[in-house]
Amino acid sequence: MVKKLIDGYCQAIGYLIAAALAVMVVLVFGNVFMRYAFNSGFSVSEELSRWLFVWLTFLGAVVAVRDNGHLGTDMLVGRLGPTGKRICMGLSLLLMLFCLWLLFKGSYDQTVINWETTSAVMEVSVSYFYATGMVFSVLSAPILLGDLWRLLTGQIDDEHLLLMQESEDVPHAGNAETH
Repeated sequence: MVKKLIDGYCQAIGYLIAAALAVMVVLVFGNVFMRYAFNSGFSVSEELSRWLFVWLTFLGAVVAVRDNGHLGTDMLVGRLGPTGKRICMGLSLLLMLFCLWLLFKGSYDQTVINWETTSAVMEVSVSYFYATGMVFSVLSAPILLGDLWRLLTGQIDDEHLLLMQESEDVPHAGNAETH
């Protein structure tokens, strides 16, 4: 049930990312064309594109958390036995959850501080910009908690005890299996 929910919102995030990217392309290309052809442009284009890029990055990071797509190295952990790998995975998950809490708290504080502040061009509350950290934290926490639950209940076999990808070129062997 939780896995279906996570898969569903990650699929929705994928659609949001595609839409944000399409809007960014239209805004930037349109602005370049307007500047070249008519010596004018859309003033909102640069600021909105920057905001969309930040949202796109944080939403993409949620999907990468689910797919264990973040880069890392297993130089130490790869040499450990299954018990050592399980301990390191558990510690990693707990540290990541703690980092999510710190990111949520900091983003929340910045959102509150900037609630009344508006952006220069769009004149929209800057708090929406800082809310990306809260959204990332809230959407990533169930993924990490699910991984921790599977680890503690023995549902992860020894081959899938790494939470990262060694290289951008070669997908991690356990990505499809652990989720």
